[in-house]
Amino acid sequence: MSLPEASQSSPVQSSAARLAEQVSRGEVTPQQALASAVERAEAQRSLNALISLNPLAQEQAQQVAARVEAGESLPLAGVPVVIKDNLNLRGTATTCGSRMLQAYVSPYTATSVQRLLAAGAVVVGKANMDEFAMGSSTETSAFGPTLNPWDTVRVPGGTSGGSAVSVAAGFVPISLGSDTGGSVRQPAAFTGVYGFKPTYGRVSRYGLVAHASSLDQVGPFARSAADLALVMDVIAGHDPLDATSLDAPTGFRDALRAGLPERPLRVGVVTQALEGNTPGVLAALERMRAALAGLGAQVEEVSLPGTEYAVAAYYLISTPEASSNLARYDGMAYGARAAAGDVNASMAAARAAGFGPEVKRRILMGTYALSSGYYDAYYSKAMRVRQLISQEFASAFERFDVLVTPTSPFPAFRFGERSGDPLAMYAADVDTVAISLAGVPALSVPMGTETVDGVALPVGIQLIAPTLHDARLIMLAAALEARGDVHLERPPLA
Repeated sequence: MSLPEASQSSPVQSSAARLAEQVSRGEVTPQQALASAVERAEAQRSLNALISLNPLAQEQAQQVAARVEAGESLPLAGVPVVIKDNLNLRGTATTCGSRMLQAYVSPYTATSVQRLLAAGAVVVGKANMDEFAMGSSTETSAFGPTLNPWDTVRVPGGTSGGSAVSVAAGFVPISLGSDTGGSVRQPAAFTGVYGFKPTYGRVSRYGLVAHASSLDQVGPFARSAADLALVMDVIAGHDPLDATSLDAPTGFRDALRAGLPERPLRVGVVTQALEGNTPGVLAALERMRAALAGLGAQVEEVSLPGTEYAVAAYYLISTPEASSNLARYDGMAYGARAAAGDVNASMAAARAAGFGPEVKRRILMGTYALSSGYYDAYYSKAMRVRQLISQEFASAFERFDVLVTPTSPFPAFRFGERSGDPLAMYAADVDTVAISLAGVPALSVPMGTETVDGVALPVGIQLIAPTLHDARLIMLAAALEARGDVHLERPPLA
């Protein structure tokens, strides 16, 4: 598929940090940066990365211009951003990629988004996503799939596919997604950008529409380690509106300036993640090993046997939480409504019309796992496996500073290739879900491409750190960037 070319001199083609400096110096106005981002998004509308443009964007840009004119120092001055459409922004539609919320307009703003706005960012629009963040390909969206700019017959990954494509295709330098079982990291790997899942609780979940509350975490996409540090300094930190948010220091940019410690890093490659990978993924993993060794790291293998049960445990934990969270969408208070004979019939009709097949499947799975007689057999056992996995990660981090796995065992797959087989789709998360169960931070790093059917497709390698050592991953990515080991090529349709 061919798409119109957007202007190659666009200010949004530079990094967020550089663009913010240009706006602060008066070289670029927030309105110009916004116009450039919208131009690029409109020129590549066929990618279907955005569900909607922000009707308040011009007003936001004008407010930033006034703040800059008044001498206010803003770390994201005039930087256009895209946010996943499960993050609330007051006065805009928040659909979660679902017909159920197609007409819902948010009355409040998510904390992570509010912090972006306070730092001077301008929200360009809401990104396409798998319905209610359930999927691994952005194929379950009620508004149609997002296309991968590296090959438009392939998925961009899920569930934050629209957020990933917005950065990969150059609409914006940074975007926000949400990661429950890999939904930031996997699409980052499929589209050739950074995708960061912070420690659980590091970023407030207030205003993020819940999928699985004990797993959900807001995370950024970017094309440089410096931009990751910049956006994390803005959005991370304790939030009194979220009881699960952590009161931990940020200081990501300070850590980036300090650099890695002088002692050699101890890196463990997880042996359970070495099976079932395509040749290109294995080659990327070897490139990562060599790059880490080039930094002086001591690289060994480490076994985490509990991770073999991670996919099963994840779906036996996430689907019950999803089933509980989705109970509120009954067609009564808000969301899709359907007239029927009585209240129960109206609720059933609203849910039947409003939810797509994957959401219905997970509601049924989750309700079954929590039902009388099956709770102990499924959910309770899965929680014990989760504890085991967390303990294994904690033990591994007594020996190692960083763990390494592929982000996905394969590059982006074709549309329809896995959507007809739910188990095959769930298996796409094999390398990411254990990290979510353990609540530790992880970063997908672009490490080159694999040629499939004559097309070069990005491959990501995942770096994992102990709880609250998020900055270590960004510091390591910056060191790899400086060596030229990170591959951040633009896709053909960017």
